[in-house]
Amino acid sequence: MYSMLINGQMSAGDKTFPVRNPATEEDFAEAPDCSKEQLDSAVEAAQKALPEWGKRSIEARRKVLLECAETLRAHAEELATLLTAEQGKTHAKGINEVMGAAAWLSYTATLDLPVEIIKDDDVSRVEVHRIPIGVVAGIIPWNYPVITAVWKFAPAILAGNTVVLKSSPYTPLATLKMAELISGIIPAGVVNVLSGSDELGKWISSHPGIRKISFTGSTASGKHVAASAADDLKRLTLELGGNDPAIVFAGVDIKSVAQKVYTACFENCGQVCVAIKRLYLHESIFQPVVDEMVVLAKAEVVGDGSDPATTIGPLNNLAQLQRVMQLLESAKADGGKVLTGGARKGDKGYFYPPTLVVDVQDDNPLVAEEQFGPIVPILSFRDTDELIKRVNNTNFGLAASVWSADLEQAQTVAAQIEAGTVWINQHLAVIPQAPIAGVKWSGVGVENGRLGLESYTEIQTISIAKG
Repeated sequence: MYSMLINGQMSAGDKTFPVRNPATEEDFAEAPDCSKEQLDSAVEAAQKALPEWGKRSIEARRKVLLECAETLRAHAEELATLLTAEQGKTHAKGINEVMGAAAWLSYTATLDLPVEIIKDDDVSRVEVHRIPIGVVAGIIPWNYPVITAVWKFAPAILAGNTVVLKSSPYTPLATLKMAELISGIIPAGVVNVLSGSDELGKWISSHPGIRKISFTGSTASGKHVAASAADDLKRLTLELGGNDPAIVFAGVDIKSVAQKVYTACFENCGQVCVAIKRLYLHESIFQPVVDEMVVLAKAEVVGDGSDPATTIGPLNNLAQLQRVMQLLESAKADGGKVLTGGARKGDKGYFYPPTLVVDVQDDNPLVAEEQFGPIVPILSFRDTDELIKRVNNTNFGLAASVWSADLEQAQTVAAQIEAGTVWINQHLAVIPQAPIAGVKWSGVGVENGRLGLESYTEIQTISIAKG
């Protein structure tokens, strides 16, 4: 039986909802369905815990984060098993996620919020302090339900806030289990973890007791969160969808770059907000790179993530599988050529092999929209200036990468791409020190690093007259 964490206690719901294994399409567990009354209780507990938690020294709060990190490391196998069962990723990838979450906790514990002295003379002293916002809500996506929870609650509580987290209805179990594991470390009410349907997200977004919302998910859902939060001017961090391009110039090591680009396309079955969603290859290296990627795609073992032989698991849910299938049909209707994959595998489980598509145009939905799955369009380019226009002709701007043997060329192109993160000769190089922020429809605010910590604070200026 899985329970929610409310005011330091594991709490069942009056109702439950089923959790499905995407590899078998079987419901294998029940998760509590949070009621409005339980949400109110969680928010009330967070409000009650706020004053004392905010008074604790940052050193004491750091210690809590470090203890949470050790606990996750000690229970990595257990959490990874749940991740495979409910999310679909391989067990090895589940271990990586849990260990990554522990690393994020440990790094966040090293951060500080020093007072900034902006004036200090015989007349006055002016200080800028970073103070807690209050009760913060975090809404967690289904692709990385452990590490994204840490991304939200770790900086929030280090800054002195208290937190209410909502797990995804597709993947609540690992998040709830993590809550149980850390419940004896974090004081009652400081972190509360709930599970429920999308309706719970609406209640959270408009709840008057919540002062900030940190949401990770689709752009469409993020707009709804922003609209609900607008009435009482809640602070927002929105990490939303992306249509992340990778650009590969001539002169690169074909085999090495093809391997790295391929991995960045299909990590977690393509279900990564900053994965490569569209690949642009210079015409002089187009075919050699494509040929290498075809070999890699055909070598994948698509199957249940609990099988050690599996290298790529299923999509997480039926809606996402249908989305990928629809995008492929739109590409084929416009003349797109399928080089690998291109059809659902089997009749049980949401399996879809890595699919590479060429001969598609920029305005085709497969190129113009976010697919969030194991299907990637590969396009050719000749002129760099024209390419940059093509790359930037989108409402999204989350991440991108540029691959070139000429570092100056790569840096010049990177500076012209409208994206919050641009990697050079790498992709998916997400580290806790580096802030992640989207431009345009890809987000509002920032996560991770010092700037991410500061986003969980308000600025308070204290001006002191002397004499």
